[in-house]
Parts: sequence; structure tokens; C-alpha cells
Amino acid sequence: MKTFADQQHTFPSPQAAADAVAMHIINTLKTKPHAVLGLATGATMEPVYAYIVAAFKRGEVSFAGVTTFNLDEYAGLAPSDPGSYRSTMDRLLFDHVDIDKNRTFLPEASATAWEAAAERYEAMIVEAGGIDLQLLGIGRNGHIGFNEPGSLIDSRTRLVELHADTLAANARFFADGQVPKSAITMGIGTILSAREIVVLATGAAKAEAVNRAHSGAFSIDCPASALQTHGNVLWFLDTDAANARAAA
Repeated sequence: MKTFADQQHTFPSPQAAADAVAMHIINTLKTKPHAVLGLATGATMEPVYAYIVAAFKRGEVSFAGVTTFNLDEYAGLAPSDPGSYRSTMDRLLFDHVDIDKNRTFLPEASATAWEAAAERYEAMIVEAGGIDLQLLGIGRNGHIGFNEPGSLIDSRTRLVELHADTLAANARFFADGQVPKSAITMGIGTILSAREIVVLATGAAKAEAVNRAHSGAFSIDCPASALQTHGNVLWFLDTDAANARAAA
């Protein structure tokens, strides 16, 4: 299993870290044009997708054979809602590359039939051959996907209630500031099933979470600490996000 030093790549700026993640994804698709990608949303990922779209327009990458599964979706939002992750992914990536949208999947956002929807999502991932590369951000409280503190390491796709700090962090993405209080998310166990995991963390606000994610064994208080149990995780950090770890 790789040590943290083996896994970590540190860059001088958030943009440089995001560009490196984008290039890693592009290189993955060049090696495996029919790759299955696990994708993430959030402000940290926006420059990653912008780089990929620009590379596509330059003819450097194709998504024609790619299948994608997003980590999560807000419960109760229609796909057309501007705040939904479906709309977000369309706006940032899917509408601008040659991907077949019939092979772009997000968890179904119904909060009333979530158990059946979650089981279907897990089955679809298996049927696609599993996820080759899972892209992750990390929350200030250590969440990955919407697996908040208290999530079990073997958890699977399910409905979760979002913590107050997650709601506050995501309020800027909604015109009225009102974030749905629950979401459907891949579980930690689902994430750990990916063959490779790429984590992007930038900014001083993420430094403590990055540090906790590498402090000892899995802790239920920091879901990202589960990544220590996976043998193929790459961390892409800017200097601010890496600082607490370097000083530890």
C-alpha cells in the first residue's frame, strides 16, 4: 500500500492542482477510452471540468466511450432544477464534450423511494464493470461525497441528512440560499470499490480535514480517513491545503 508521501502531489496554487487532476483524468481516458469515471461536483471541481472542456475543444480528449457515475444528488430536486447536480454537470461538462448522456448517471433524487433507487445505482455500477477512477473532494468536516461524520466505512448508496456546516458551505449555489437538507450519496464502501481514487483539496480551510484524513486508522468522525484503507489513492493539494499535514 502506498504511503502518504507516495500518494501526495502538492502544487503552488489551486489552479495548478486542478489542472493536474484534469490532466490525470485525460491521460486515463487516453489509456482506456471506455473508462468508467466516478465524478464529483462542488466549487473545487469547476476548474477541473473547465480544463477538460478546453482540452476537448483542442481535440486532446474524447468522451465518446466513457460512462460516468456521480457521487451524489440532492433529494427532492428535479434534474432541471439549476441547483441539482444533474444541471451542474450538464453546465460544467456534459453539454460541452462528446459524451453520450445516456451513459451519464446520478443517483435518483426521490426521497420517497430512495431504497430501491440506491439498490439500482449500486447494481448499475457493477453492471458497468465498476469505477476505474473516482474523483473526490473533501469537506471541511472530512466528508467525502455526502458521507457526513458518523458514516460507516462499509456504507453503500443511501439517503443521508446533511450537516449544518455542509448546508452553509453549499448555500452559495442556491439563489435563495436554501439547500435541500438531504441527499442520495454513494456510500464510503461504494467509493472504496473504485480501482483508483483521486482527491482534490485546495485552500487553507481544507488543511485540517486533509490532516485528519491521514491521522491513524479510520475514524467515524472523519469519513475521508477511510481512504487510508485503499491501496491506490492520489491526493492533489495546493500548498495551503497541504500545510497542516506538512507541519504535523
